[in-house]
Amino acid sequence: MQIRYGYRIELVCQQDLPLITLLDIHPSRRHDLMQPDEMMVTALGDPHRPVPVSQYLDQFGNICRRIVAPAGGILLCSEGVAHDSGEPDPVNLAAHEVVPSRLPDEALVYLMGSRYCETDKLGAQAWSLFGQVEPGWPRVQAVVDFVHNHLTFGYHFARNTRTASEAFDERIGVCRDFAHLAIALCRCLNIPARYCNGYLGDIGVPKDPAPMDFNAWFEVFLSGRWYTFDARHNMPRIGRIVIARGRDATDVAMVNSFGPHILQRFEVVTEEVEEAQSEQAPPGFGNRHWHQPALS
Repeated sequence: MQIRYGYRIELVCQQDLPLITLLDIHPSRRHDLMQPDEMMVTALGDPHRPVPVSQYLDQFGNICRRIVAPAGGILLCSEGVAHDSGEPDPVNLAAHEVVPSRLPDEALVYLMGSRYCETDKLGAQAWSLFGQVEPGWPRVQAVVDFVHNHLTFGYHFARNTRTASEAFDERIGVCRDFAHLAIALCRCLNIPARYCNGYLGDIGVPKDPAPMDFNAWFEVFLSGRWYTFDARHNMPRIGRIVIARGRDATDVAMVNSFGPHILQRFEVVTEEVEEAQSEQAPPGFGNRHWHQPALS
């Protein structure tokens, strides 16, 4: 299948504002892009004013852009079409855990505590809840089931400082909180887990009436490879397009700013391209609904 994706973000600032963005499709999926999706960067109110942009890869292999927004503000937007297999997230019930002494070096960082995933605060709960569960896929699925049932989802619950242990106690959150709690519990159980964000449209599931947003999920290392899990939805989904991976949301903030600004508009599009439209150019964003993001 083909999936149309994109975003439109407007930031208002009173003076020059340095930014780092993580909004580009992850390098591991760029071979699936069917047309260029280069970020367009323009000054608000003066679209012909040049805006400095450079690009680099961070320590996790994510594509980052450095931008200096001019006084007045900036518009960031991109549209693209990606090929997708149309298959749901892989399931391997026989996948086994790898003991820490045999993990590859690059997986070890995903066993450690991090800003939003405090393994030191959740270790006792993790072993009490899941220590007797069969190791491997069944144990990870038990973690996902627990988090899915333990937390109540709601956009009005969004708080960008909530940690995994706070989500455990408060029992509320948005998709990033579901991911953080599941990641922390897996790490407590010596299972490497990493945070992911990206696009996830309503493909193969009932349409969500809420405006589209970026999504957060996580991956665990079992049987020598990474598998996708989603504690919020708790079911294999079709059409994930990963943007960035890291230890937690700190590493993959979609926009890091170094000065005051106002998020004026924020819009995300993720949808399957109907066969009759597959040869047409992607539509614009004019008929979409603007909203404030709940993810970050």
